[in-house]
Amino acid sequence: MIFSLELKNWSKELMSNLLFQNAVFRKPQKIPPIWMMRQAGRYHKHYQKLREKYSFLEMCKIPELAAEVAFGPIEEFDFDVAILFSDILFPLEALGMGLEYTDQGPNLGWHLNRETFFKLKPIDLATEKLLFQKEALQCTRQKLPPNKSLIGFIGGPWTLFTYATLGKHDGALVLAKKDISLQDDFINIIINLLIKNIQLQLDGGAEIVMIFDTAAGELSLEEFERLVLYPIQTLANAFPKKLGYYSKGTSESAIDKILEIKNLVGIGIDHRIPMKNIFQKNTIGFSQGNFDQALLFREGKDFLKTLENYLQPFLELKPEERLGWVAGLGHGVLPKTPETNVKIYVETIRRVFS
Repeated sequence: MIFSLELKNWSKELMSNLLFQNAVFRKPQKIPPIWMMRQAGRYHKHYQKLREKYSFLEMCKIPELAAEVAFGPIEEFDFDVAILFSDILFPLEALGMGLEYTDQGPNLGWHLNRETFFKLKPIDLATEKLLFQKEALQCTRQKLPPNKSLIGFIGGPWTLFTYATLGKHDGALVLAKKDISLQDDFINIIINLLIKNIQLQLDGGAEIVMIFDTAAGELSLEEFERLVLYPIQTLANAFPKKLGYYSKGTSESAIDKILEIKNLVGIGIDHRIPMKNIFQKNTIGFSQGNFDQALLFREGKDFLKTLENYLQPFLELKPEERLGWVAGLGHGVLPKTPETNVKIYVETIRRVFS
């Protein structure tokens, strides 16, 4: 698999949020920064009110609306980091695959196979279709307080391939795993588009860009190295210390491989892997996670006790023993998550570590 790209040199830049900056640069601190995947989403009444007036596509593609959605949880819950409000599938739309959102989820206009591959648009034309993300980040940055950090995100190349071939995340992924040459040809294209996409997001004001690879956990370790590790390493080499990585349901052995990518700036960890293990292994940057998002549905004293039990092992570690910790979830905030518990989560972490 051969990827064409132009390497860029990046100097260290300071983050808007001091706690997040300390996590990125692995400086000891008592209180961790806090942000959650999908923190600006369907669980939040702020989002729901806007959704009554606008479609999901409008909320993503109208920069002022995207900024308003991203700002909502910062204003209400005081997260340390805001996240671009967008979707990982827009690069597929930009490549000419069509995209619409229904109550059942996203639908592509057509699915990728050897017969349809020729329909993919050139990289330069596709890049122009993603300019709205740069503008959304610029609007978000203008709306945020100066002490809040801002990050962007993209989908992992393998995850985007699974959606391109299947139109959804199917556990077996038989079609996505079938054709090696199709995998290589598509990933070569999507890598080059994602490089342009990342650059747009950084130019728009993103301090880092997260790579979300939700289908990576469906791969064997051997396939993971070929379809995930090498493409991610290629992206990280193009943007040293500007990219973080998260993969859902990935084994600890696969995470160990990711931690060998020295140019990454951090990694997200889901609730299946003990964070103490990651603290001992991670020397590249931050470690974000990993409270089980489903536990946010527990009520009252049960939730508070669950959260305090989860935090106890972190409290037993010295700040030097949990360098880089960014408090968050194992994955994203689920629809209908009680907002009260999100607020309690943030307030409790700041209280017990103060």
